[in-house]
Amino acid sequence: MKGLLVQDVTPQHAMNLDTYLARVGYEGEAFADLATLRSLHRAHVTTIPFENLDIQLGLPIDLALDALERKMVVGHRGGYCFEHNSLFLAALTEFGFRVISCEARVSDGAAVTPRTHMLLVVSIEDRQWLCDVGFGGSTPLGPVPLDGSTVEQGGTRYRVEARDGFEVLQADAGEGWTDQYVFEVSPREPIDFVVANWYTSTHPESRFVKTLTAQLRTTSGCKVLRNLQWTERSAEGRVSREIRREELEGLLAVEFGLCFPPGTRFRAIDGQSRS
Repeated sequence: MKGLLVQDVTPQHAMNLDTYLARVGYEGEAFADLATLRSLHRAHVTTIPFENLDIQLGLPIDLALDALERKMVVGHRGGYCFEHNSLFLAALTEFGFRVISCEARVSDGAAVTPRTHMLLVVSIEDRQWLCDVGFGGSTPLGPVPLDGSTVEQGGTRYRVEARDGFEVLQADAGEGWTDQYVFEVSPREPIDFVVANWYTSTHPESRFVKTLTAQLRTTSGCKVLRNLQWTERSAEGRVSREIRREELEGLLAVEFGLCFPPGTRFRAIDGQSRS
């Protein structure tokens, strides 16, 4: 077993758990156990979309807990990895879970990518679990054990492989195992994610600056929008098509619950953003 690590994850203020649980549709009792962790993880990823629309509008990404609650819980918006996993970290901490936040390099062939992804590691009894409710790739529906064993979630298999002193999340949706990202089980501080968030949300070569993204995990697949390319994967198969620009705001509202007025200008599609 890996040594259990301790991280000070005390939030800036007490999280409103009742409002959060209502937002993700979680009902019933909740304890700091594996059953609750699995249920919370699934509820979060199938309810709150992964999206970068504030970046596309030229708006700053605020990782303070009160800002995340206003945006994602009260405002029924989504967010990207730093927002999702910071919010989930606060919720898990309130429930009494032992949890640390870690950084990862998202896999991109042979290229060495920066550490610009946030994930969580939760310790329950003598096991550690990867929890990630904010991954824009093959998002796990639930926790993935760090002991190398395989779990099947919604038609995709996941495992964490130890490799050269690092941990590698892998996924197999039926075409073989592929690396998703590489990380160390080493706690990071909030300021580390402030720096990574700034780079990811503002650098002109960042994929989140260059590409409009909205995505939502379903129990059997996912719904994904990349600029004007729409893809839906389910147990029945995969459907993909290019949408017209005039369909965009309607699709965001219907498929993701993200409401923007017609004519909203998104940087990656319309070439400019409001400030």
